[in-house]
Amino acid sequence: MNAVIIAVLAMLILSLLRVNVVLALVAGSVIGGFVGGLSFEETIATFTGGLGAGATIALSYALLGGFAVAISKTGMPQLLVSAMLRLMKKEGEGNQSGLGKVLIVLILLTMALFSQNLIPIHIAFIPLLVPPILHVLNVMKVDRRLIACVLTFGLTAPYILLPYGYGFIFHEILAAQMNAAGLAIDLTDIPKAMAWPVLGLFVGLLIAIFISYRKPRDYEDRGTAELGESLMVEKKKIFFTVASLLGTIAVQVPTQSMIAGAVTGIAILYVTGVLKWKEADSLLNEGMRMMAFVGFVMIAANGFASVLKKTGHILTLVESSSALLGDHKGMAAFVMLLVGLVVTMGIGSSFATIPIIASIFVPLSIAFGFSPMAIIVLIGTAAALGDAGSPASDSTLGPTAGLNADGQHNHIWDTCVPTFLHYNIPLIVFGWVTAMIIG
Repeated sequence: MNAVIIAVLAMLILSLLRVNVVLALVAGSVIGGFVGGLSFEETIATFTGGLGAGATIALSYALLGGFAVAISKTGMPQLLVSAMLRLMKKEGEGNQSGLGKVLIVLILLTMALFSQNLIPIHIAFIPLLVPPILHVLNVMKVDRRLIACVLTFGLTAPYILLPYGYGFIFHEILAAQMNAAGLAIDLTDIPKAMAWPVLGLFVGLLIAIFISYRKPRDYEDRGTAELGESLMVEKKKIFFTVASLLGTIAVQVPTQSMIAGAVTGIAILYVTGVLKWKEADSLLNEGMRMMAFVGFVMIAANGFASVLKKTGHILTLVESSSALLGDHKGMAAFVMLLVGLVVTMGIGSSFATIPIIASIFVPLSIAFGFSPMAIIVLIGTAAALGDAGSPASDSTLGPTAGLNADGQHNHIWDTCVPTFLHYNIPLIVFGWVTAMIIG
């Protein structure tokens, strides 16, 4: 038995049974370590030793959560929500398919798309924007699974396709690891190769919007009271709030540090007097609590990944899969995509999956006669698979953090399962077809 498959299956089954994701990751690590031949003590030591790798990202999310709460206190999000409410009332509160619903979907989709490339704040906008509009979603009876799919699409498609912001990091890792494996590629080839797989994601988004979740769904109003329409925000606050957002971007982009960007944004808000110094501690604590779940899952996921690597069964999984393929080129492509799905579902990071699979997939793909463009498709798609749908991925944890602010959105059944079905399946189909056509 392969420890990677057993560990990932154990983690997913426990998560589907509504066991806390952090506990599921710990249990999956212990099971994977046992199957992989590690002693209990060695498994625990490896797991705890890997936790530190997630500390940076956990701190980043905590500070981004604090920054999001600080922004929310300036009144800017409330202005947007009030505008949505006014538009919704013009359409009529009983109209679930009117302009108000379209506007909400478009705004959230646009913000998610921009968060990866143009304004690289990643998931920080979700706790800033989503909780205040839960009342709007409730009144319009919008299925929150639809919003989860919209947000996850915006958090994944841009970095896979576009070489800007987080997309540049993804493309750079992909090119560097393929080059290290013996196949030099040009960064400009990656967007061309990944365009069709991303089209698969778009097809999944359309299915979610127009078929799966178009019907109304009832939710209770729990602490999401309607905002008044007469809300006024001082021009000074608007100006310095925008300045804090721009400052965050200006620091984060060159440093590639979400921590530095978040600290810069928070500092601008307090130095300019938009928020009072005496509020700093309580606001940051509130924001950190809001994002604590995301941080703990990411830390645990790094421990989980360390155990899987320690067993050596990731390499065994790839090698055993290739040994069964014979000379079946189409089956080889399909198996490589499935291996990528399993690995990414387990560790929750497409960025971290590339170094794991590239060293084996490059020579294997060359042996089967795939072209360089087809190999880019296979490795890029295999890495991206599982990012949508993984319980440990920030692309699913982020939407849940916002949509579950009132306790009515389950991480596994309302975010992970819908996004897995609507994105991973079409991504496999479009990635496989593209690799075979251009291969």
